[in-house]
Amino acid sequence: MGAENYIRFVAALGLVLALIAVFALLLRRYGPNAGLPVRRRGNTRRLSVVEVLTLDARRRLVLVKRDGVEHLLLLGMGDDRVVETGIAPPPDTDTDSGTPASPALGFKALLARQTATDRPAS
Repeated sequence: MGAENYIRFVAALGLVLALIAVFALLLRRYGPNAGLPVRRRGNTRRLSVVEVLTLDARRRLVLVKRDGVEHLLLLGMGDDRVVETGIAPPPDTDTDSGTPASPALGFKALLARQTATDRPAS
């Protein structure tokens, strides 16, 4: 193998990498999401995924929030279903992050629940 074979190999590799880069740029510019805004400017996001729970290898429960209302979806292999719709978020949680609005409220709720379960039956 001479030096010209190595030069030919490097040139072919450079050509293939350049074609891949051009194809990626074209796909980004004219692909399926071309012309669609990635993010709404000036407005808050209306849709978010609150929580995902994997049931098994094929199914997941997904809690989706749209316009402040939560919807529970069961996603599977080609069989997606709405389990429950119109769920209001818990009142003692922050609607954006799902965490208690203040640590004191979360602690008070936990303490009330614990004392209710610890009381002896009369």
